[in-house]
Amino acid sequence: MDGETGPGPETATGAGGRDTGRLLSIGAFARAARLSPKALRLYDELGLLPPAQVDPANGYRRYALAQLERARLVACLRRIGMPLARIRDVCELAPGPAAGAVSAYWARVETDTAARRELAAFLVDHLKGKDTTMTKPPAGTPRTGEPPAGEPRPAGALTIRYAALSDTGLVRESNQDTAYADDRLLAVADGFGRSGASAGAAAVEALRGLEDVGAGVLRPGDLLNALADAADRANRSVREVVAAAGPAAGSGADAAGTTLTAMLWTGSHLALVHVGDSRAYLLRDGELFQITHDHTHVRSLVEEGRLTPEEAESHPQRALLIRALDGSAGFEPEVGLREARPGDRYLLCSDGLSAVVPSDAVRDVLGAVSDPGRAVRDLVALAHDAGAPDNVSCVVADVSTAAATGGEAGVSAAG
Repeated sequence: MDGETGPGPETATGAGGRDTGRLLSIGAFARAARLSPKALRLYDELGLLPPAQVDPANGYRRYALAQLERARLVACLRRIGMPLARIRDVCELAPGPAAGAVSAYWARVETDTAARRELAAFLVDHLKGKDTTMTKPPAGTPRTGEPPAGEPRPAGALTIRYAALSDTGLVRESNQDTAYADDRLLAVADGFGRSGASAGAAAVEALRGLEDVGAGVLRPGDLLNALADAADRANRSVREVVAAAGPAAGSGADAAGTTLTAMLWTGSHLALVHVGDSRAYLLRDGELFQITHDHTHVRSLVEEGRLTPEEAESHPQRALLIRALDGSAGFEPEVGLREARPGDRYLLCSDGLSAVVPSDAVRDVLGAVSDPGRAVRDLVALAHDAGAPDNVSCVVADVSTAAATGGEAGVSAAG
């Protein structure tokens, strides 16, 4: 029993005795909508699905048959895991925009699921004492995600050689990018808004506390927790920058924030944190793989099948972010772990490179130029050849068994 069945179905009448439709008790309506009476009471409290009539004497709720379509929509959206607050927004939209909102939500779910899938695969193999199993993307798909498996990592210490470079470009008056590299931390941040340069620099500075995290000592779970905590600190630092800049820096066209893509070297793994549309790539066995997902509106349209990758490259809203470090409470970074292998080369870059230089050209430079310092200079030169309409930042890091370590750059934010 639902405790509030009340009388059976009845007909409601309006002014002048006009028939306004058949009403169902909450129990009958719940059965028709495949919802529980408890869920209907909750949706009523939230203003999501109020009853058509509430008896003033006994409080019985009654629902109109015309409300079944909305109730079934709510039930379906709950089944795909959509939060109630977002469901309320979707239900208020016309059918076309509502379909777009559902597609955008599911694209984000699939992106998050893909990131968790990669982490789960790593942890399964780690717990089994094996190297990470990596799969090659099907022919004809963009090279994102996991590269093919390489040879098992040989015993002995691995090292990285690195270089970082940030350039203003040919159009912008100032540089809001930050590129950073040292023996432990690699990072690129692309600030935006009136205080974007300060936001990017603050985010990277907040991550520098990771340099003291014990290399090769922490278990994978502890390392990921440390990375997530550092990302939260970075977001709080950006919030302080935005607050210090005044109300205008946090809203409208002047809204400030930054992207962030960073990797922490542990001696055998690279831990990754990512939010926004800066990117991380891996060059392995001559093939280039994008190992981060762009948190942009256009990327969500591609994942929904509403745009092709080729159309996305020239879309006017290709730089519109759906995730960034902006100090908000809803900050959701991607975190993950990658097994290090000798011969791997990693590239972190802002969209000042990826938006104007084809991936084939990036791969050619990374594959042909052995020195990381020259590689970052050549990549920036490619962006200049393409007009460099935005700031350009690159970090290149090589994994090897050589005894030599080090690199050419620490923080680089050329003005």
